[in-house]
Amino acid sequence: MPLKPPRLSGPEAAEHVAIQALTFIAADPERLGGFLAATGIGPADLRAAARESQFLGGVLDYLAGDEPLLLAFAAEANIDAVTVMFAREVLTGPPREDDGP
Repeated sequence: MPLKPPRLSGPEAAEHVAIQALTFIAADPERLGGFLAATGIGPADLRAAARESQFLGGVLDYLAGDEPLLLAFAAEANIDAVTVMFAREVLTGPPREDDGP
């Protein structure tokens, strides 16, 4: 039987997951450095960017691209990785065919 996607109560809940993810990333200098390098955003711009839904979707995209990091975040946040991926889809839309598997 296929997994039923978790229910989030809307974009606000998905944004909450993304903010938790950003907090998780920012809590470790090595994780934060990798995130800043990958995104090209500067530390001074991080707080303002975190108010944007599109940026928060990008945070979850970043986690989706690094399975060990995704699993570490999900474990620390005490949520299922599927919930994180569902929140990503809420914020960024469904994966496109050109996004790969």
